[in-house]
Amino acid sequence: MSTLLVPLTAPEAADATRFGPKGANLARLGHGGLPTPGGYCLCADAYRLQIKHLGLEESAKGAFAADDSPQARKYALDMKLGLMDEPIAPQILEPLMQTWHAIKAKYGLPIVVRSSALVEDRFGSSFAGQFESFLDLETETDYQTAIKACWAALWSTRALRYMATHNLDPADTAMALIIQPLVSAIAAGGGLSQTVDGGMLINATWGLGSSIAQGEVTPDRYLLSRDAVLTEAAVGPKYHLAGCTHRKFAPIPKGTPPKRCLNDAQVGELGGYLRRAEDIMGLPVEIEWAMDDGGIKMLQARPLHIGQQEQVPDEIWRNHPRLRGQPAGVGWGTGRARVVTCECELAHVAPGDVLVTKSAGPALGRILTNVSGVVAELGGSTSHLASLARERDIPMVLGVMDATTTIPDGAQVAVDGVAGIVRWVQ
Repeated sequence: MSTLLVPLTAPEAADATRFGPKGANLARLGHGGLPTPGGYCLCADAYRLQIKHLGLEESAKGAFAADDSPQARKYALDMKLGLMDEPIAPQILEPLMQTWHAIKAKYGLPIVVRSSALVEDRFGSSFAGQFESFLDLETETDYQTAIKACWAALWSTRALRYMATHNLDPADTAMALIIQPLVSAIAAGGGLSQTVDGGMLINATWGLGSSIAQGEVTPDRYLLSRDAVLTEAAVGPKYHLAGCTHRKFAPIPKGTPPKRCLNDAQVGELGGYLRRAEDIMGLPVEIEWAMDDGGIKMLQARPLHIGQQEQVPDEIWRNHPRLRGQPAGVGWGTGRARVVTCECELAHVAPGDVLVTKSAGPALGRILTNVSGVVAELGGSTSHLASLARERDIPMVLGVMDATTTIPDGAQVAVDGVAGIVRWVQ
């Protein structure tokens, strides 16, 4: 197989300069003895070869140099269309298809393709949810399309906006990829190896973890001590599960009693993995995991930004109505509530407002620079938007039931992103 593609088990897979921090971190977890789904990493050099093969070097350089102008947008569009519409260079396609057949022969279908850009999963710039992952690939055509779409995602509008806020030039970076068998998850979620109060946290939902990452469900929330002992468990009101193939977003029947996704032993096992991942990476981590019939598997680990506890600045807030939810883990903020039930209404959110919405998906990351807080009816502490909020020290409370109908639009709101409490002045 070409040196462009290496198994995650190979020592060189831990090289973040070639395979991106996401791929390298996953390789390091496996090398450290933690269970992973296995698979392969496609080197960032493959992306560079494809850019050269398509003659797109000048468009790549021009997108950042032209700043936020019509010409810059044209360059970015040239990059996306070129990467999506043109065939993959033969010297890249051959090892890619060898990998497809190797995974298919060993694990079966479907197959997963995930981004691993050289700029993501770093401290202060996680890019959580800003690129692409494709979880349900069952044909060679879809597989090749997913490869190209992950490359093109480096030039998506939301990724370019995120890079601009970090003064990153997309022409100076590249996109590596992770290619794996899909974990047919019974349950999945995320975890934080440290919380503000010194413990650990695990989120879980039924099926694939994408519903947590995208802020589409309110997951279970498990709090643990540093020695991985469960101290608190709260069952989230999960209304659907994200499954593979034809079971995507299958509704959970009405009237189904709430049930924990993980038992105490499984929570303890994940707690041990959190501590081990922290030791391997040498700093606090945020993880993603999935559990199939064979047990728990680690899918990702990234550096964790830990917020600081802030005191309520005005005692009078304690006398006002409040709602509870799942804290993102940073800060305290106040502002005017702007209730938004559709993405088309985001233009009404002014600087300093507190956004109150239903679903907190990563697409909302573009407004985090303007708001003083976020409250959402769905989502959990390990969603992608929560990760982005922690990076920017934006207080956020997720999983707040009926927030959009209970909190009056225009009311003064206080958001405690550490305690998970929202208060407002009636």
